[in-house]
Amino acid sequence: MSALAQWQTLQDGLTQLRSGGLAAHGLSELARSQEVLLETLGPRYREVLLQLLDRLESSALFSEESCSFSQQGLLDNLQVWLDKAQGQLKSAA
Repeated sequence: MSALAQWQTLQDGLTQLRSGGLAAHGLSELARSQEVLLETLGPRYREVLLQLLDRLESSALFSEESCSFSQQGLLDNLQVWLDKAQGQLKSAA
């Protein structure tokens, strides 16, 4: 599967999470398995994504928004990451 196809898979996963069709842990597993995408983007993108996923998984443990970060804010940050990753993929093509 190409990096762009894996990007789309991850974008679809975030959409499913926002609509309630996927749990935070499921998105995290999905994202971590997109090796071609992560290899193509490089270590900086991987590190940022893994940090966001760790926070997302932690926030899912709380029934209310955490004091230190909100789940909605994390989802927004994941979308920013996806947008930047897409730009990176398109400029590399």
